[in-house]
Amino acid sequence: MIAASASKLSTSDLNSLMRALEIDVIALTEMLIPSGHRAEMGTIDAPAIHYTVSGRGRISIGNGPLVPLEPHLLIIKPPNMPFAIEVDGADGPKRLISRDCWKQHDGVLRIGMPAEQPEIIQICGFFNASFGQSVGLFRELREPVVEKFEPTDKIDLKLREAIEELCAQEIGMGAMTASLLKQVIVALVRRSMKSSRSWTDRFSILADRQITRAFADMVARPGAAHTVQSLAQSAGLSRSAFMARFSEIFGRAPMAVLRDLRMRQAARDLTTTSAPVDVVAYNAGYESRSSFVRAFRKAYKVDPSEYRQSAKTGEADKGA
Repeated sequence: MIAASASKLSTSDLNSLMRALEIDVIALTEMLIPSGHRAEMGTIDAPAIHYTVSGRGRISIGNGPLVPLEPHLLIIKPPNMPFAIEVDGADGPKRLISRDCWKQHDGVLRIGMPAEQPEIIQICGFFNASFGQSVGLFRELREPVVEKFEPTDKIDLKLREAIEELCAQEIGMGAMTASLLKQVIVALVRRSMKSSRSWTDRFSILADRQITRAFADMVARPGAAHTVQSLAQSAGLSRSAFMARFSEIFGRAPMAVLRDLRMRQAARDLTTTSAPVDVVAYNAGYESRSSFVRAFRKAYKVDPSEYRQSAKTGEADKGA
């Protein structure tokens, strides 16, 4: 049972979670749909942000009803759901935009009809948002999240800039696009806290306030001397109740999730600092270098020193 609404999460807990949220941009798509046309896309194992820059039409997601599209409407689409966007025409049936009109350029897919003025302009970003390897914010989302923004929120400018980054193919492109998409997600969280529609209740890792409080502490201080008992106390639960509710929400035991978070911090320290491996291990909560090296090797398939060296040549895997 869900104990309390995510809207009652403390500001400090949400800040900790948003700071630690990592974004991996998979692809960006521009949907340029003229009047009287329809575009369809199949399933992708990742959530997607749909933002309507201009125009009006409709979108269907999975087996759900048609949702009216209007400027500055943002939708988070759950993973593994096909979608279709359509725009009414003057008469006759809608024409399907064939794959011959899909154009890929530098990581940006453009779907439209050549030489025809689009009625709907929408930016779609496929991404993963996670806390370590095993905890995805949108992974268990089952229904779309719909939120209306204003032009002054400048969501379209952030997404446009992300597209420009991909097209420019400059150094740091991945980090820049991820940062821009994260700004959009943070803006969505801010808006949700002021909205009467508590969409955050749909996310299992945010819906249980007591468990989220303990998880936010793990995220903020992965190297601290956490135990199941101390985390249960942070959540205000008995040890058995905490273990049961945490495992139900995350699908893994608390210490397994904590290990992922520690490995992520260690990987970040190895690539962004010159601290000795012993110090990196200590900061990640390991008193023994040997146990840290074993855990790191299990997570990344290489020793910490090898990981640091490969990061210098741009070969290190960014995910723990």
